[in-house]
Amino acid sequence: MRAFAALAIATAASLIGQALAAPISGRLLSRSTGIVVTPGTVDDIIITADNTVNGTVHPSHNGTVSVPRIQATEKLSFALVNNFDGAQISAYVTGRDVDNNIVMLQADGTWYYPNPQGSTTPIAITGNVNIPLGAKGTTTNIQLPGYISSARVYFAEGNLQFFVVSIDSNGGAGLVEPAANNPSDPNAGVNWGFVELTNNDGGLYANISYVDFVGLVLSMSMIAGDGSVQTVKGLQAGAASSICNDLTTVAGQDGQPWDQLCMKDSNGKLLRVLAPTKYLDLAPDAFSSYFTDHINTVWSTYSTKDLTINTQSTSGDVACRTSGDVLNCAGDNRSYAKPVPQDIFGCNSGTFYIDRANDNAIHYAVAPRLCAAFARTTLLLSGGDVQPSLDSSSYYTTAPTHRYSQYVHKYETDNKGYAFSYDDVNPSGENAAGVVSDANPQLLTIYVGGYAG
Repeated sequence: MRAFAALAIATAASLIGQALAAPISGRLLSRSTGIVVTPGTVDDIIITADNTVNGTVHPSHNGTVSVPRIQATEKLSFALVNNFDGAQISAYVTGRDVDNNIVMLQADGTWYYPNPQGSTTPIAITGNVNIPLGAKGTTTNIQLPGYISSARVYFAEGNLQFFVVSIDSNGGAGLVEPAANNPSDPNAGVNWGFVELTNNDGGLYANISYVDFVGLVLSMSMIAGDGSVQTVKGLQAGAASSICNDLTTVAGQDGQPWDQLCMKDSNGKLLRVLAPTKYLDLAPDAFSSYFTDHINTVWSTYSTKDLTINTQSTSGDVACRTSGDVLNCAGDNRSYAKPVPQDIFGCNSGTFYIDRANDNAIHYAVAPRLCAAFARTTLLLSGGDVQPSLDSSSYYTTAPTHRYSQYVHKYETDNKGYAFSYDDVNPSGENAAGVVSDANPQLLTIYVGGYAG
């Protein structure tokens, strides 16, 4: 699961009825160019769990709705700081209100309630939901009119398009957001990024994640109720270009399509760097043999000695051994098959999929730790027979490894921000989460273009 799983946009079970399951049709060009986008129209939108917020439609409304019952304590304040060396920056806020209605924040500080009017084809949102930031060096202050969940605060160099679609006959609606890895999405040619958050009566949880892609660089800090400050500095300014350059270099060394993770416009301008799991949506056969020899060596190694998983819980240490093509762990309700690249890069499919309804506590603990070990290539290192036990200086030190994650962390200023779903698996005391949270937040500051504090 991604770092923000508990507050994620939508679950696969609630996907829109006509959601498209086929692989995205990408414009994969020569190895030196990466993916070149060709922004399309509403007909080119591909609806998935990653780019929809599912909820309900406010009864009898389409547009701004007055909500007088909102209390002042529910009105989270933001300071949006523009540190970006580029074109006009626009902000957008999306999510669900306390009644599960799909909402977007309008420039005048009120909620806009998108209504698909029963349409099963995405309809463009026409409300005044673009919040322009001032010039570089200025701060724009906004305030939410009420609690919000499964939310994102988007920032774009230019303008983004959002759509709404009917998902059922009972008033269900899906807010269709930009899709990072669809080269023909209407927003494909825009440089953008987002912060995820939920703010409710339990407080604020906000997160910066690079699990899907690296785009417009964002950072944040929060003033908590007691006056203390939590900060996530995120990536360095210009990090996407640095990551792309490193990926291009390593692609020339190992022959793997790391350079294809770089998504550019027709003029060669870099827009974003995709995580490998998102690239595999475009090219399912990529990296097909990348981990094969390593996996076979791991299987051979742990056929004659224990791999110990420290569950970092009351389950304690769990002994695992391979037998044939599976890994068995003591007390686990099921075994682990040899993973494929999508499993290792994504940590939420195949070998590492967790059945939330049926898997036991040991499986919940083993799967993330095992996947993190494969992603960071630590299973064959000295001390790697206990997971997790090695600190971050041992991660990504030998091939094959998760190069995208390696380079994301290389350019993080404070080593915070997930680069794959289980980046929070570390020896006790280490923290890679790009999270701020508090029960009584006073102010959330988001920096666009790099941290300055």
